[in-house]
Amino acid sequence: MAWVLKMDEVIESGLVHDFDASLSGIGQELGAGAYSMSDVLALPIFKQEDSSLPLDGETKHPPFQYVMCAATSPAVKLHDETLTYLNQGQSYEIRMLDNRKMGDMPEITGKLVKSIVRVVFHDRRLQYTEHQQLEGWKWNRPGDRLLDLDIPMSVGIIDTRTNPSQLNAVEFLWDPAKRTSAFIQVHCISTEFTPRKHGGEKGVPFRIQVDTFKQNENGEYTDHLHSASCQIKVFKPKGADRKQKTDREKMEKRTAHEKGKYQPSYDTTILTECSPWPDTPTAYVNSSPSTAPAFTSPQQGTCSVPDSNSSSPNHQGDGVSQPSSEQLQPSATIQETQQWLLKNRFSSYTRLFSNFSGADLLKLTKEDLVQICGAADGIRLYNSLKSRSVRPRLTIYVCQEQPSGSPLQGRQLAGGGGEGSGGTPYVYHAIYLEEMVASEVARKLASVFNIPFHQINQVYRQGPTGIHILVSDQMVQNFQDESCFLFFTVKAENGDGIHIVLK
Repeated sequence: MAWVLKMDEVIESGLVHDFDASLSGIGQELGAGAYSMSDVLALPIFKQEDSSLPLDGETKHPPFQYVMCAATSPAVKLHDETLTYLNQGQSYEIRMLDNRKMGDMPEITGKLVKSIVRVVFHDRRLQYTEHQQLEGWKWNRPGDRLLDLDIPMSVGIIDTRTNPSQLNAVEFLWDPAKRTSAFIQVHCISTEFTPRKHGGEKGVPFRIQVDTFKQNENGEYTDHLHSASCQIKVFKPKGADRKQKTDREKMEKRTAHEKGKYQPSYDTTILTECSPWPDTPTAYVNSSPSTAPAFTSPQQGTCSVPDSNSSSPNHQGDGVSQPSSEQLQPSATIQETQQWLLKNRFSSYTRLFSNFSGADLLKLTKEDLVQICGAADGIRLYNSLKSRSVRPRLTIYVCQEQPSGSPLQGRQLAGGGGEGSGGTPYVYHAIYLEEMVASEVARKLASVFNIPFHQINQVYRQGPTGIHILVSDQMVQNFQDESCFLFFTVKAENGDGIHIVLK
């Protein structure tokens, strides 16, 4: 029995010794020399990771990689995002690299993709007021763009496009299978968006972001493939070089222990994956059902130009008086003003005029609109607000003679008669000529009176003793404005087509 009790004591003392030994190293492991709060916070238990993100073994392989040929700053701490300094107006290469593995995304093999490159604000506060910030920059720098493509230096890009109302973005098509480099130029500097008391290196950071899309079933580049961006600061010419040199000299003065807290400077900047920019257009053509307008250059003004084939009030289908209904009225509400801007293709200015009623917008002078919207769009908007249509060079009034016409009707016409033999009043159609040529007369007559244009062989004017005089360009140029004509048609001699005779 004594032997058993002795064995129990030995076992118990051994367990106590082992337990004490297991605790003895805790204080050493968490000593001041090895303890780091950043290491503790880096443990998974302290990370608020999105459960929807892929696991490490399931990391999504990005299909593309974008590399900007500009050195990163050496004064960026570890685990912080890289920062790259650029010179204003200098061309920087962005290499567009196909990063797909074998068999990835076969649907874009041998096809073009579209990329949109934009410069945007890095600070969330400025992102919320981006439109106002860019409009203010545009006001101070009329005619300039924030971002441009250096097309002569670029390689492999196709169909480059810029939108005058989107000064901070450019877009182009490219083939992932071919070498592609886009050279960009940033014309805004970081201090232009900071209060006056700041200067130089205290300017706000920007982001260069690239969004890439593939074609959908309708041939529009709307299906998002990949997005990546990097942080930049833009200085006046050669300012980025001086800033880079200053940062490098500061780092050289630090101790080896302090240097270990900072990233090394890399010769190139790799754009890191990010979410697509929310303002991305939904199509490469002029169809954009969702958030932002497509990047297409405006073609012509949307002034309420009357249809050139206008007519008398009895023929409203051709009328010129209809555009008055398209005018913006002073009584228009804010919502109606927004609808008018959209209808007249001023969608890029709806946010700028979001609080303007019809009266507010109509009070703006031509100079105001040019300063706000730029020369081209400002003049276009001014003309649309004032309903400035292109005045015709010549107006004539024409009535078609009925087959049952008689000499009496002709005499009534000559005497200013308003009725035919059957008591039917003559109805004249106004023909507005923008070009003083005979072919314009024939085209307008064909359109107003529903005569196939290709069937009209010649247009004649009935002269003295009933002779037929060919209407030439010179004759049209000598027509008196607001002349009245009665006309009838006769079959051509060969039976193919007709002639029109004015009298």
